[in-house]
Amino acid sequence: YILQLRRRLGTAMGPGRPGAAKEVLTTRHGGYLLQVPPGAVDVNVYEELVARGQAAFDGGDDEGAAGLLREALALWQGPALVDVRVGPVLEIEVMRLEESRLVTVERRIDADLRLGRHAELLAELTELGARYAQHEGLHSQLMVALYRSGRQASALDVYRRLRGRLIGELGVEPSPQLQRLHQAMLKTDPALDVVAGPKRGSTFDLYAA
Repeated sequence: YILQLRRRLGTAMGPGRPGAAKEVLTTRHGGYLLQVPPGAVDVNVYEELVARGQAAFDGGDDEGAAGLLREALALWQGPALVDVRVGPVLEIEVMRLEESRLVTVERRIDADLRLGRHAELLAELTELGARYAQHEGLHSQLMVALYRSGRQASALDVYRRLRGRLIGELGVEPSPQLQRLHQAMLKTDPALDVVAGPKRGSTFDLYAA
């Protein structure tokens, strides 16, 4: 069993490192020890980049935040643990990682919006809005990107369609934050203009209570 596992590890680590599997899966005191450096585990690298990106965002370094979060998201090569047979414990980890990925996407978009990249975000946000049809945060970002691109009517239509889905499928109105964002767009509130720097939260938080 251990020999087979080492062979699989060796295959995964590539032909350029002969014998490396024995360094990773070593014999210790009549048993075996799996020794993996933190930088060799993609989820550890991802979470470190996310933490650094969030710190940059909180400090007002929007360019740095966008770059770090984009680098973190580039590590993803499909759904979490897609090639692993998961049980109840790993299912929870998959859910945690997928939620982290979505939150990271939102934060990266927030940084890009604060940098004035609203026009470049429209295609991505339109696709995300279709995929997450009830996600208010992503829809608020799409509304702001459209509004700042001179498409106020389209931004208001995003709200109208989302509100219709929430009422029709869940029987609820949009959150107070989203309602206030909608009202701000109707009134062309200057707070919707691009303002980068520290002490600015996410797009969705602009109209938090």
